[in-house]
Amino acid sequence: MAYVIALAGKGGTGKTSIAGLSVRYIMEKKKKPVLAVDADSNACLNEALGVPVHATIGHLREESLEAIRGGGERPGGMSMEQLFDYQVQQSVIEAKGFDLMVMGRPEGPGCYCAANNIIRKYTDKLSETYPYVVIDNEAGMEHLSRRTTHTVDLLLIVSDPTVRGIRTARRIADLVTELNLDIAKYALIINRVAGEEGTELKSFAESLGLEVAGLVPQDRAVFENDLAGKAIVDLPGDSPAVRTVFSILDAFQIP
Repeated sequence: MAYVIALAGKGGTGKTSIAGLSVRYIMEKKKKPVLAVDADSNACLNEALGVPVHATIGHLREESLEAIRGGGERPGGMSMEQLFDYQVQQSVIEAKGFDLMVMGRPEGPGCYCAANNIIRKYTDKLSETYPYVVIDNEAGMEHLSRRTTHTVDLLLIVSDPTVRGIRTARRIADLVTELNLDIAKYALIINRVAGEEGTELKSFAESLGLEVAGLVPQDRAVFENDLAGKAIVDLPGDSPAVRTVFSILDAFQIP
């Protein structure tokens, strides 16, 4: 089975950037294939990784429902489940060193439970063929309450440098316990830290019983990459964000 790293945190913390750098870390340090999973309905992990999206789970589900309603023909006499399985397999985006599966946003109204369940099913299925999986989850705690991340080796909870963000991180950690999720280890990353504020925030987080894996400094290179429309994985290797995230992951001694 794959070693699974999942990212969680409220919106705007830079969670997707950390996820992208985690994928880069595995490619560079472990030199083995990694499956990146964008389990956020507001899909943007592909931008962090610098690849286009040609299909999402949400869109495929809508197409399948339309086919059922319209009574359309199924290729080769496949059942609807077989057809959808084939479509999901084809939707995986192949790139150099990693593959990407994207949940996306269902076109119709309603909740994301079905798309979440599909992501979970195929993440489990594909995990059997990849040594590493990195999952970028929806902002907040919805993905946890729906058990999208139900078997995880390392959960990185990402906070911005605010007391509110750290309190949200504490609630996410509490939810892991309440739902009895199968997560071997979790820790907090405080992102975009400037100056000496990190010391106080780290102390505050620890006072709430959170293990702080590290403080990622505010990095001008991240802003410039974003402004230029470049992928986060294309940051120079000596950028403070890259060096810090790599150091954090080194400390976990990922096999």
